[in-house]
Amino acid sequence: MLHYKLIVSDFDGTLRRTEGGISEGNARAIEEYVRAGGVFALCTGRMMSSILPYARRLRLRGLVAAYQGAMIRDIESGALVRDNRIPCADAQQICAFLQGMGRHIHVYDGDDFYVNRDDDFRRWYEQACAVRGILTPEDIAATVRDKNISPHKIIAVSPPEERAAVLAALQQKFGERFYVTTSMEYLVEIVCKGSDKGGALEYLCGHYGIPLAEAIAVGDNYNDLPMVRKAGLGVAVANGEEALRREADFVTRTCDEDGVGYVIRKFGLGENI
Repeated sequence: MLHYKLIVSDFDGTLRRTEGGISEGNARAIEEYVRAGGVFALCTGRMMSSILPYARRLRLRGLVAAYQGAMIRDIESGALVRDNRIPCADAQQICAFLQGMGRHIHVYDGDDFYVNRDDDFRRWYEQACAVRGILTPEDIAATVRDKNISPHKIIAVSPPEERAAVLAALQQKFGERFYVTTSMEYLVEIVCKGSDKGGALEYLCGHYGIPLAEAIAVGDNYNDLPMVRKAGLGVAVANGEEALRREADFVTRTCDEDGVGYVIRKFGLGENI
């Protein structure tokens, strides 16, 4: 009998290897865990259209969470079971604020994302996530207004040395109404309150009828903190941020050393490794 019946994993920096893709070792461990009766789910900041191909490649069933948990969809049927969006008026305000800071901005609306600059980061992001952005004028707030967009997520791109200042400014201005976090050294992300990964973990546990105490959450960055804190066993990969490793119940191997697979075998399947 499995002690931990649900394992929820972040993708980039956690399940995904640095050079890209999912290792054979991780894929095999996931397959064995699911065959033993466990539920394995992905929870990522990525767009749904960017994470679904990986979920299907792993032959996962059930739910997958995107946009930190603002969108949750059934993999097989495509049914949307959670769809939390930032109201259009608030999205305009957030974008205008970021424009005043001179930021590169992404606005995510379902399977579309809008970007206000055609630069190296846009090209890297599109290649890494296998998506194509819609280029807007620098005034992306006007596009949000004109198209009446209520986005799932907004991100600001900054040089790593400026991330802390952007994060602090957004938290001060919008932190009471929205969840503001960071997922990479140059990204600050904004979603609705309750749409963090902790909320996604609670939703998944409720959907599957599994207590939080019987769930494992694995991540690498600050945006993974909410689910790592809520899970019965919170795990950080060794390549993760120090703040996450400090709060985790267990630190596994790096994303390039099949860290997720190690957690599955040690805690999910109970192997003596």
